[in-house]
Order: sequence, then C-alpha cells, then structure tokens
Amino acid sequence: MKVRLMAATVAAGMMIAVSARADDAKTIAEIVAGSKDHTILLKAVTEAGLVDTLKGKGPFTIFAPTDEAFKKLGDETIKKALADKDLLKKILLAHAVEGAVMAADVVKLDGKEVKTLQGTAFKVQVQGKNVTFGGAKVTKADVKASNGVIHVIDTVLMPK
Repeated sequence: MKVRLMAATVAAGMMIAVSARADDAKTIAEIVAGSKDHTILLKAVTEAGLVDTLKGKGPFTIFAPTDEAFKKLGDETIKKALADKDLLKKILLAHAVEGAVMAADVVKLDGKEVKTLQGTAFKVQVQGKNVTFGGAKVTKADVKASNGVIHVIDTVLMPK
C-alpha cells in the first residue's frame, strides 16, 4: 500500500493537539495551531506557505514532530531551514502522506517503505507497542482531524 507523505510535516504539527480525545471537527492546521508542543512546526508550516494546504480537503496523514524533535536539529539548522522556503517545504512534505492512515493500518505496514508527498520513502517498523517511521518514534497516534489524521513523532524526518 503506497502512502505518500504530504505537507504532512506541517500536518504533523497538527498532531500537536495532543489531546486524549479526537476533535475531528478541526482541521490539521487548527489542531497544530492549538498545540503548545508544536510551535516550531506551526512556524515552519507558516513560513513554507503550507497553512492553507493543511486546512484543505485532504485527507492527509501527518507525522508531526514536536518542538523537542526540532530542537534535536540545533538552532543553526532550524534557522537555516526557516530561511530557505524550498528546503522547508521539502522537509515538511517528508512528514506527510496521502490519505488518512490510522495506527491500525500503519502497523500492517511493518517492514515496508511508505512514500511521502515529498517523494522520499521511509520504512515503518513495529516492535511490540512501539512504531517508528523513518526512525522517528510515534509518541501519540490517531489524532483525528476533519481532513485527516496526525501521528506525533519524536524526530524530524529529513528528505533524501
């Protein structure tokens, strides 16, 4: 099953809405904007001009890195990416997949590569209750939005 990451990274920021209940009346963009753990993602999505995309019809699956995930990159790398709109879009789209892929479906992709909207394919690995996508651990899954789903991750995915 091919799943293409969409400007999901931006949507991933939407996973910022780390609320225990799904609020599928809100778009991915609205969820990310309301998350205190995804402020860097929100800034990146805004700088890249992807907010309207995340408000769009979808459906999208966003693997949203937290602020702590971005901080692992270092201030210099973050500043460089925020200053380069093309690079920023590539990074963010490497966090997005076409379609709403729920955790139950992601688990079935164990060992397979999933293509993002940016074009890079990342491997899904499942070990017990732990799921990784491109080496990034999913820390919160199935944050439902009106236009897709967000899975919060602990690492920023870098496109190839």
